[in-house]
Amino acid sequence: MFNYFKITLNTFKESVREPIYFLMLLAGLILIGCYPSASLFVFSEQLKLVVDSSMATGLVFGLIIAVLCASHTVTREMRNGTVLLLLSKPVYRWTFIMGKITGIGIAVTIFTLLCNLAAIVSVYIATDQFRFDMALFFGYFGLLIAACAVGMLFNFWRGSSFPEIATYATMLLLPLLALYCVLTQERPTISLADLSCALLLLNFAVIAMSTISVVFATRLDTVANLSICTIIFFLGLVSSYLFQHETDSEFLSTIFAFCYAALPNWQFFWLADAVAVNRPIPFSYVIDSFIYIVLYVILCSLWAVAIFQNKEIAGDGDGRA
Repeated sequence: MFNYFKITLNTFKESVREPIYFLMLLAGLILIGCYPSASLFVFSEQLKLVVDSSMATGLVFGLIIAVLCASHTVTREMRNGTVLLLLSKPVYRWTFIMGKITGIGIAVTIFTLLCNLAAIVSVYIATDQFRFDMALFFGYFGLLIAACAVGMLFNFWRGSSFPEIATYATMLLLPLLALYCVLTQERPTISLADLSCALLLLNFAVIAMSTISVVFATRLDTVANLSICTIIFFLGLVSSYLFQHETDSEFLSTIFAFCYAALPNWQFFWLADAVAVNRPIPFSYVIDSFIYIVLYVILCSLWAVAIFQNKEIAGDGDGRA
């Protein structure tokens, strides 16, 4: 277990130290912060625009960063021989791959959580059609500048990784700003509890995609992995339409049932429309989705372990893991 926790921690640190991680995070936070200003040009739909756009940004950016983290921490290590060196020590293959899945899952969870907190702040900025909270708007972007400044100072004086320190600073400052909004600002017209449930469901979807991306990272390079995961994402969006209809052929019905079960249905995790119209989201639905994701992640993890067991790494075919 010690090796598992060490691999998990090192994978997480490697993920947040990648420049693309913080660049994607910063781009996502800037986009989410700009959506309230765009809501000034719509009538009575400002919160729907902010919620839909913020959730879409967090989901898409989270899926992309999941694939990139998997490629950087698994594919690259297999290519440069780091995995061979690691497996020459008393480290089993299943320990390595499970540690990678957990570390990447933590990294993408933090990524999506920060985007979710930014979405909550944006809702408070655009809480009314005829009122735009300029102080909160500039305070939000001042927070991002402060996080970057902290990263630059640590990088200059101590030689620390700028993306890592800037990410940690954002993890500290953004929850404080969101808490300040919840405690002191006027409540928006939408339910914060339902919005939080909808944002949590997006986090489940990103965790599932991060596990899938690790499975393919053991065999494919970055471009191929991203392409396959993109196809899975789009097929999952329309899986109900493609695979849930009656057919005369029993064989086709079996194939459709298998495809529907194998592909994650992302529509189950997209409840932006329910939030926009103030339709309550039952907590039991969140629990059921959590159970579904846990089972799906377990199955994908077993799949990743199985295909990595027989993977030859620089001529290493001994089956240790």
